[in-house]
Amino acid sequence: MRWDVIGLVIGWTLRIFAIPLAVVGAYSLYFDGWLFALQTYAIALVIAFGASQWLFAKASSYDVGSRVRDREAFAAVALGWPPVVLLGAIPFWLGGMFYGPIEFIEGDASFMQMMSGALHSWFESMSGFTTTGASLIDTSTSPVCSGEFDGDCVASQTKSLLLWRSLSQWIGGMGVIMLGLLIFSKALGGGMALARAELTGPTVSNLSTTLEGTARKLWAIYIILTIIEGLVLYQFTEMGSFDAINYALTTMPSGGFATSDMGVMAYSNTEIYSVGQGALIESIIMVFMLLTCINFSLLYFAILGKWGEVWKDEELRTYLLILFVAWLAMAFNLSRATDYSLAESIRHSLFQSISISSTGYSSANFSEWPVFSQFVLLLLMIIGASAGSTGGGLKVLRIRIAFELAKREVIRIIQPKKVIAIRFNENVVDESRIWIILGMVSSWMVLVTASMLTISFLEPNLSLTDVSSVSISLLGNTGPALGSFGPADAASTWADLSPLSMFASTILMWLGRLELLTVLVLLHPRTWAGSN
Repeated sequence: MRWDVIGLVIGWTLRIFAIPLAVVGAYSLYFDGWLFALQTYAIALVIAFGASQWLFAKASSYDVGSRVRDREAFAAVALGWPPVVLLGAIPFWLGGMFYGPIEFIEGDASFMQMMSGALHSWFESMSGFTTTGASLIDTSTSPVCSGEFDGDCVASQTKSLLLWRSLSQWIGGMGVIMLGLLIFSKALGGGMALARAELTGPTVSNLSTTLEGTARKLWAIYIILTIIEGLVLYQFTEMGSFDAINYALTTMPSGGFATSDMGVMAYSNTEIYSVGQGALIESIIMVFMLLTCINFSLLYFAILGKWGEVWKDEELRTYLLILFVAWLAMAFNLSRATDYSLAESIRHSLFQSISISSTGYSSANFSEWPVFSQFVLLLLMIIGASAGSTGGGLKVLRIRIAFELAKREVIRIIQPKKVIAIRFNENVVDESRIWIILGMVSSWMVLVTASMLTISFLEPNLSLTDVSSVSISLLGNTGPALGSFGPADAASTWADLSPLSMFASTILMWLGRLELLTVLVLLHPRTWAGSN
């Protein structure tokens, strides 16, 4: 293992990370004043630049002409996320979103509250960069809304911190490491190995003759769709410019952070907004959530007018079929078992069926839905979106190939001599790829089971629904869960978890964002053996 190579990758990552942090710092300087901007963002910027410069100096002997090997790529990607998350947490801690040193110095927080605030900031940052969307902001964790506070806790936070929170999801949606390495892949070498290691971001397909060309196309699609959504929300709804920007930043990465306690449900309040605003905003967001669940390579083909390339994709057709069946099943169930009208049943079931594998936004309190509809949502959380999208879950591609593999084994029992090749998009799937998919699925099942056991042990008061849905939500980077951790008529956060459970949850988010194998490879002793 060449540590100078890993250090160089992480160094570039931290250097790139400093750019959006500096942008939000400048925004804060203008709106919040120099003192708040300095204490909240400057320290993280100094650490980011200092750490990256130190890593560059340590890697000064590295031959930039050599390539980053697979083993080093996986280690660099897995190890690159924690320092980014840590630096991303500093503004939350120093800026007063959670109890921090400023509150401790001023006597508004005890030492234990300050240390709990550090954990809460780490959780919020990890949830942001992994696009999970689980939040801890409520009256028990934030000094902004402590005591007799009776307002909107999230909306009361400093706007620059909310913007940084949303931007962390936007960066994480495409991948923190991908952002750095694809811009500087010539300096790093071995860009494709690094791109493969960060599997959740859009698939690095042959959209161009070079990796840089492919990266530019994918990032262009991502940026343009973000801008379009923000403009549409601002121009055609009653959403303000700040909210429109933040919802665009958290929709495209399949994130889910909102600018108010109630999230999307807040716009259905007819005492504040016009009748129909909730449905209109949900409809706009639904379109963009659906786009985030589709392989970005297919979006590129659609832009070029190559609709034949789009519609022949088996994963897309399978995903849309699953979505359609789930929508109809839940709509029928809700219309019969709740007091929703038929139109409301259709509206809420469609929104949640798309959202549960994307942002995790909620248009209704689905924790109170019938068991059948909740079970459908749980299955959608497990399946997730398409490979090469920013959505979470196991991915439809893997589920589809696992199903084909099971079908092949059944046929082999009946016809032992028959040779059956597994095909996808009219191409034979290589056996080595099948084994990778099986390894991913089996690792996911083991980790879900282990996380259920861990959380149920640490949180004995939680129900089976709480424990199972939380574990699936964390590993799938979905955000909302069922039961106590689902949406509600007021703020519903994860703040009731014990400190150990919170920390364990951040590990599960990390594992889920890097799709397990990238992190699990660190546990193998051969990863660290030798230097050649």
